[in-house]
Amino acid sequence: MASASDVLSFAKEHNAEFIDVKFCDLFGQWQHCSYPMDIIGEDELNEGFGFDGSSIRAWQPINNSDMLMVPDPDTVKMDPFFARPTVTVIADIVDPVTKELYAKDPRGVVKKGLAYLSQTGIADTCYIGPEPEFFVFDDVRFQSAQHQGFYQIDSSEAHWNSGRAEGTNLGHKVGPKAGYFPVSPIDSMGDLRAEMAKAMQEVGIVVEAHHHEVATAGQCEIDMKFAPLLTMADQFMWFKYIIRNVAKKYGKTATFMPKPVYGDNGSGMHTHISLWNGSEPLMAGDGYAGLSELGLNAIGGILKHGRALIALSNPTVNSFHRLVPGYEAPVTLALSQRNRSAALRIPMYSPSPKSKRVEFRCPDPLANGYLSFTALMMAMLDGIQNKIDPGEPLDRDIYDMTEEELAQTNVAPKSLGEALDALEADHDFLLKGDVFTQDLIDSFIKYKRQNEIDPIRLRPHPYEFDLYYQA
Repeated sequence: MASASDVLSFAKEHNAEFIDVKFCDLFGQWQHCSYPMDIIGEDELNEGFGFDGSSIRAWQPINNSDMLMVPDPDTVKMDPFFARPTVTVIADIVDPVTKELYAKDPRGVVKKGLAYLSQTGIADTCYIGPEPEFFVFDDVRFQSAQHQGFYQIDSSEAHWNSGRAEGTNLGHKVGPKAGYFPVSPIDSMGDLRAEMAKAMQEVGIVVEAHHHEVATAGQCEIDMKFAPLLTMADQFMWFKYIIRNVAKKYGKTATFMPKPVYGDNGSGMHTHISLWNGSEPLMAGDGYAGLSELGLNAIGGILKHGRALIALSNPTVNSFHRLVPGYEAPVTLALSQRNRSAALRIPMYSPSPKSKRVEFRCPDPLANGYLSFTALMMAMLDGIQNKIDPGEPLDRDIYDMTEEELAQTNVAPKSLGEALDALEADHDFLLKGDVFTQDLIDSFIKYKRQNEIDPIRLRPHPYEFDLYYQA
């Protein structure tokens, strides 16, 4: 465990002039404030820095707004994007009066979740391996006003530019659904992804691979090696921060919107998860797909609570433009080995018990990793505690199933509103151990309904003019 003294020593060693304190809001965005190093001592680092909690979305009321961000010394790094040498730390949010972790701080939810995991005696470690996808564009424009609403994106490698006058159009464009693994010059993003991967390595993230993804117009993936839950949730914040800033440095723009491009694959975040006790993997056994009874029960918990989990793992209106059949986004909550059309896949690349895990394929990268990863773990624990049977596996191409066959399956919500309704009806498993609180869940649901669903519901969509203007 590092200490405030270690942070100061690290800053001195790197000639840091500022310290940047970051924390995550309820919806997965980093917030920050920077302080000159010459006014920072151990007391400031240990006691924390005050800020206005009422100015953070869905947090405190104005009459009870004082909050503290207390740096976690274990997270100290040099920030690669400040012009002046700046050391950075991730903070936990603390009530200044009680000194307790703030119930709506997503990072605090992870810490309480890990304490509850240990308390159950089921496991002591939860490993997470997300696969966030993203798009890199050359240009993006959008506006929503009373008299107009539009968006426009562009990418030099997009198939719609195959006939564009570009001085010399070299023709190396990516066709729809044709972006998976081609070499350059079709894959025009290799050098940019390498710069992103290098920046990740410099802040301690282990990068396993980077490649172009299926969609046209700059869809990419960079894979991180799995890590313990809190470490990975922190890394996921760094991941998005690095990708956006490296893209900007090279005159491009990156987005984690699940479905920014119509008629092609959206960006998912397949999430691999496993439970361990010390050096013993708990998911492996002699059951279906090499799973243990514990592993199967854990999957049963995910399936039981899957519709509620999706409110946290797919938390935007745009998420459900991706979560539709035909674009490699699973909509059927079923278990299967090797099958990418099922929501829960058991990878079969290796027979090693250490590699045994479950992949939840519904999530997308606009999820708040602290909340989504912890909720997934809580569903697994509920399944284990209640010995929930996951049912029969669905080892076939679900996209080819008839409507009658699909009617017999459990399906993902078709909209954010439907997902929030599911979370509202099914969240007791999240309240165990006071990991999530009723206030956090209520605040999340209320904000999403009032600030995302209603504003979209009240506006005409541009395509409605195609459908109805002359009807």
